[in-house]
Amino acid sequence: MMCALEAGRRGRRVVLLEHAERAGKKILISGGGRCNFTNIHCRAESFLSENPHFAKSALARFTPADMIALVEKHGIRFHEKTLGQLFCDRSAMDVVAMLERECAEAGVRLLTGTRVLSIARDGQFSVETSAGGIRAQAVVVATGGLSIPKMGATGFGYGVAEQFGLRVVACRPALVPLVFGAEDRERWCDLTGVSAEVIASAGAKRQRASFREKLLVTHRGLSGPAVLQASSYWREGESVRMDLAPDVEVLAPLLRKNARRDARAAVEALRAVLPTRLAERWVELHPPNDWTNASVAAMERALHGWQIQPAGTEGYAKAEVTAGGVDTAELDAKTMQSRKVPGLYFIGEVVDVTGWLGGYNFQWAWASGASAGRAV
Repeated sequence: MMCALEAGRRGRRVVLLEHAERAGKKILISGGGRCNFTNIHCRAESFLSENPHFAKSALARFTPADMIALVEKHGIRFHEKTLGQLFCDRSAMDVVAMLERECAEAGVRLLTGTRVLSIARDGQFSVETSAGGIRAQAVVVATGGLSIPKMGATGFGYGVAEQFGLRVVACRPALVPLVFGAEDRERWCDLTGVSAEVIASAGAKRQRASFREKLLVTHRGLSGPAVLQASSYWREGESVRMDLAPDVEVLAPLLRKNARRDARAAVEALRAVLPTRLAERWVELHPPNDWTNASVAAMERALHGWQIQPAGTEGYAKAEVTAGGVDTAELDAKTMQSRKVPGLYFIGEVVDVTGWLGGYNFQWAWASGASAGRAV
C-alpha cells in the first residue's frame, strides 16, 4: 500500500492486487490490535540480513519521522509504549484506513479477493489473476513471508523470485517462542506464566545480539520479548545465553562476614531479582558443591550465564516474521528493483531483511515500499 500510494502520487497507473478479502489484515492484528507502526530508534543495525548494510538506503529515504508525519496528517493519536515503540491510541484500523485513503487519493485501483495465478515477461509483464489478465511495465512483489499462515501467508513471493532467477536466502521463523527438549520441559515448564527481566543473547560471533527485556516461561519452553528477539539470531544446534540478574551481584549478601550460607539464604537473595518460584527452582537445580566463597562465586556466574539448548521453535504459526528471503545482492538498495530483471521489484518481509521486535519490521515495510514506489 505504501509503494502503491507513492507510485500513484507520481502519476503512475497502479493496480494493487490483494488475495485476502481486505487489505492490511496483518496490520490489524499487530500490537494487540493497536499497531506498533514504527520505532523512533530504528536504524540499520536493528535488522538482520546477509548484507547488514542493505537496509540503510531505504531507511534513510523514509524515516520514522516521515511515518509519524503521515500519521499526524490523518489525526491519528498515538503514544510511546517502551523502548521507542509507537502505538495507535485507538485502533490499528486507523492505520489501514489512512493507507486506503492515501491510495484512493493517489488513484490506486485496489482489487481485493484477487489471486495472482502467473507472472510472465516478454518486454512487459503479463499477470494472470482470478479477475483477469493485466499487462504492466513493472511488478512489485510485496507478498510477505511464511509467518502466521492462518492469515493467508504463503511462499508465493519466493517462488516468483526463483522463477526469474533470483537467489532466495533460506527462510526460518523469527521473533518466535523457543521450545525446550524433554528434560528442560520437565525442569521448567510447570512454572508457566512466570516472568523476569533478563538479558538474552544468541547468534554466531558475526551476527550475535543481546536483548534486555522480559522472559516468559511457557508450557513448552520460553517466550517473552527477550526470547523472541534472540530467536531471530538463533540457529538449530546453538545455545541461547541468559543473564537472569543483569547488573546485580545477587549472592553478595552470602559473602558477608557471619552471613548464613545455605539454600534458603540463596533463595532469599535471588528473590530480590526473580519471582519466588523461579528463584526456588534455580537453587534447587543448581546446588553448589559446598558453600565456600568459590562455590558461591560459581553459582553467581551460572546465574548470569544460563546456557539453554532449545530443541526448536514454535514455527511459522507463532512467528511474528520470517527471516531470510530474496537475497539483497539481487536488488538495488535505492529502488528495490531486481538487478537481473528490469521492472521487477521486491519489498517488505519477502526480502532478506528482518527487524527487531517493536515496530522495526513495519518501518522496513514503509521504507522499502516508499523507495520502490518512488522509482517504479
